[in-house]
Amino acid sequence: MSLLLRADRVSKAFGGVQALSDCTVEVGEGTITGLIGPNGSGKTTLFNVITGYERVDAGDVYVGRRKITNAPPERAFAMGIGRTFQLTRIFPRLTVMENMLIATQLRDHGPGNERHRMRNPLARAGGAAAQGHATELLEFTGIATHATALAGTLSYGQRKLLELAYVLVADPVIVLLDEPTGGVNPSLINHISDRIRELNRLGTTFLIVEHNMEFVMGLCHGVTVLDSGTVVAAGPPDIIKGDPRVLDAYLGTAEEDDDTDAQ
Repeated sequence: MSLLLRADRVSKAFGGVQALSDCTVEVGEGTITGLIGPNGSGKTTLFNVITGYERVDAGDVYVGRRKITNAPPERAFAMGIGRTFQLTRIFPRLTVMENMLIATQLRDHGPGNERHRMRNPLARAGGAAAQGHATELLEFTGIATHATALAGTLSYGQRKLLELAYVLVADPVIVLLDEPTGGVNPSLINHISDRIRELNRLGTTFLIVEHNMEFVMGLCHGVTVLDSGTVVAAGPPDIIKGDPRVLDAYLGTAEEDDDTDAQ
């Protein structure tokens, strides 16, 4: 199995707070990898430095063999990195379909589009087919019946699904999901899990920050654990959930939310 994403000995501080310290995280191509840890462990900061929203103080980030350290978000996007946020970033005053068409325009006119290629059967050509592609992704995520509704009227779980559909427009090779089940009811959690499995079957790689241990352990092929900005364990779910370092660092606070992660 080849590596698709590698954060290599990354460090990041905010003033006197060391959010990441010599942190190495690897994601194999075609896998679903979980990233867990207590509040303030640096999970969201790691997402931010991978996707260019924060600059690293030390270390490097690679997609395959290409170094993208401190590249701006648009270059990360062009390299095939899709990303959702802990608090969904949609356009609430636009319809669901209008949100999707904006995403299509970003894909068709964004940096690196000349290198864009179809990676799975869910991907379609841009231009005249844009609305059809958007509709297909809304159907895939299960919210096509809300296409004409204002995005701001969706439930929180439906907004999560819209954000996932929005990211998928760009046909990413890897998707970083930040708390995909946070605030979502159990039936929608199962639906999100099924969609992730299907996308993974079609070739999409995932790195997922999540506090829902049942979701992580049942979905992920591997799990990496952060504590105080450093990796304390990495391996298969059945090994990780019994690791004393993990029990000490994370599982005792698993019911807390991640609002205090370093920005």
